[in-house]
Amino acid sequence: MTEVEKKTMSTGKKAAIVIALIVILIAGYFALNLYRLYFAPNITENQKYLYIKTGSSYDDLLAEMKKKDLVKSIGTFTAAAGKMNLATSVKPGRYRLKKGMTNRTLINLIKAGNQDPVKLKFQNIRKKENFAAYLASNLEADSLSFIHVLDSTALISKYGFNQDNVYAMFIPNTYEMYWNISPVDFFERMHKEYDKFWNADRKQKAASLNLTPAQVYTLASIVDGEALYDKEMPIIAGLYLNRLNKGILLQADPTVIFANNDFTVKRVTGKLLQVQSLYNTYKYAGLPPGPIMMPSINAIDAVLNRDKNNYIYMCAKEDFSGYHNFAETKAEHEINAKKYREALNKRNIFK
Repeated sequence: MTEVEKKTMSTGKKAAIVIALIVILIAGYFALNLYRLYFAPNITENQKYLYIKTGSSYDDLLAEMKKKDLVKSIGTFTAAAGKMNLATSVKPGRYRLKKGMTNRTLINLIKAGNQDPVKLKFQNIRKKENFAAYLASNLEADSLSFIHVLDSTALISKYGFNQDNVYAMFIPNTYEMYWNISPVDFFERMHKEYDKFWNADRKQKAASLNLTPAQVYTLASIVDGEALYDKEMPIIAGLYLNRLNKGILLQADPTVIFANNDFTVKRVTGKLLQVQSLYNTYKYAGLPPGPIMMPSINAIDAVLNRDKNNYIYMCAKEDFSGYHNFAETKAEHEINAKKYREALNKRNIFK
């Protein structure tokens, strides 16, 4: 082989190596770019969730992500979003952000609407306004939207309730639902839970007491307001049912406190007892128009499975243990009440 041929071959090899290196570099560039766009961790740990409001556009989403500093590189996110057509598939919801999450994973979550459900746990909430505020603090809709539904005569009457007893439709428990559920859909979901709770057995027990489910709920709210300990609930329920059946005023302190709308009261006195309200069971016979709070399931079942006793009276124990002294006669009750009044006076509790 001549020197010229050797040089030509050497030049060709060098050119081939250069070309190969260029191809490798180009391939590496595209591979790295592909990795950065789709597979590199890009979500920060600044927020636990991404909230996309109903009706939000793609631009709204980007603005929210920038505002909350949710991604390390907004450029790679928008590039990936463009290639994955996110702009036409933004779905509202509450999306869980995890450490090491990639653009591709988050974009797929949003496009699929694969959001993380909210766990709602409610019990012992006193008024509709409090309930609406609780819902608004955990779901997308504001409290006024929930109040509007709770006060909608057309909607609540459709399910057999009125504005006084609609609270009885909400069975205290823990529920999972999506953050962007509408107030109407929330209401309908709760009615399904109500129907599920009031099975044939519970309905039969309510009927045997000559009470509707809503009335059981109302009585349970009073029982729950009186009882500090669950094991006393069936006894208290039996006592109040005795009074109802005998036509005796319930004279339940929690109803008076509710009627006065003052939940700081520790001692129900004469002035409070004079309030003009159908919820004042010292003035008006029978059950109040609706529940005074959202009772626990234990309280509802305590009414349905009440203790069959002959008690007519009860009074908190003078040791402030939270338990009650029960009595069948007025004379017995006066002895118990005197001991409790003296204990209150001794502690300077006058209201």
